[in-house]
Amino acid sequence: MPGRAEGGGHKWHLSRKEYGEDFSMNFALTDEQQMIVDTVRAFVETEIYPHENEVERTGHVPPELGREIARKCKEIGFFGCNMPEEVGGAGLDHTSFTLVERELGRGSMALTVFFGRPSGILMACNDAQREKYLLPAVSGEKFDALAMTEPDAGSDVRGMKCFARKDGDDWIVNGTKHFISHANIADFVIVFIATGEEDTPRGKKKLITCFLVDRGTPGFEIRDGYNSVSHRGYKNCILNFDECRLPSAQILGEVHKGFDIANDWLYATRLTVAATSVGRARRAFDYALNYAAERKQFGKPIGANQGVSFKLADMITEIDAADLLTLSAAWRLDQGLPSNREIASAKVYATEMLARVTDEAIQIFGGMGLMDDLPLARFWRDARVERIWDGTSEIQRHIISRDLLRPLGA
Repeated sequence: MPGRAEGGGHKWHLSRKEYGEDFSMNFALTDEQQMIVDTVRAFVETEIYPHENEVERTGHVPPELGREIARKCKEIGFFGCNMPEEVGGAGLDHTSFTLVERELGRGSMALTVFFGRPSGILMACNDAQREKYLLPAVSGEKFDALAMTEPDAGSDVRGMKCFARKDGDDWIVNGTKHFISHANIADFVIVFIATGEEDTPRGKKKLITCFLVDRGTPGFEIRDGYNSVSHRGYKNCILNFDECRLPSAQILGEVHKGFDIANDWLYATRLTVAATSVGRARRAFDYALNYAAERKQFGKPIGANQGVSFKLADMITEIDAADLLTLSAAWRLDQGLPSNREIASAKVYATEMLARVTDEAIQIFGGMGLMDDLPLARFWRDARVERIWDGTSEIQRHIISRDLLRPLGA
């Protein structure tokens, strides 16, 4: 791409023409965006870091601590910052919100989950649902969780077996969801459920409807999930539906149109995973860089040896590349440009980069890197799930290759 330096600094301006319009991307952060980065990073360092070791040790976040984090998030004006101003949010664009997620990625997910970011899919709420679910979620009165994955339907979403049958004006739901992140703190869950089938050239496919389900609804149970080596304290849960009766008023969007309202959410979550991976990689890199400059062997800092210095060079290059991929994808969303492939590229590259960077950081520290005195082993373990949830690396590569080949008829 053509580019030009401005003022002899590191500010670059890129332009390209798509669909008959000119779009420009400026890689320099605005003053407001820099304020966002500084504010969120300071929050993570002062409000999240001090509690991480205890959460890692116990695998639990005390409810009062979660409430305190949410309260302080509201105090700095960032609760619901991903939501539009007309519903009480800060109305950040995709690029600015990606910067928020990047900085939150430096901290423990078990704690940063209380830095409220309601599911954007709630913008599909009708007037009655808006008062009951959307506005309380944006104000922090209620927490939501989102449920799609099932024991036999992970990447194959259309293969879900959790089914709702029509009964008058109600729906009777039976089935199970699992790996449902932070449902343990949720007041309600946004659940995707099969409600029928349709014939397609490739055979029958499930029709999916989205429901809003309150904690405590008869026939609906939220219970503890599995013990995971990644993100201790950030709970995954199992949802059981046993003849659970839901009125049609609980449908989010339209019957059988669940995927229509899921697209924006899928974009947002994949960008979030990419952004948080970049933030966590930078924190791991900072540990490795400082250690390489301070630790001495054979009379000189270990960073003076090419075996270490070249690792640092490769690590920062990959981190920067992932950062730019992620921010570029967010920028495309802000411009209303097609972004599916770009988001998939950011997600697959950033998550795989994180695995490599955390592994190399441990290698630079040697044996100490695996000790609980440092958070590197935690970063290493946490990195593993990023290539799985919100669309595996294989699914992302499928999205990318399909986008490339379909215009050519392949």
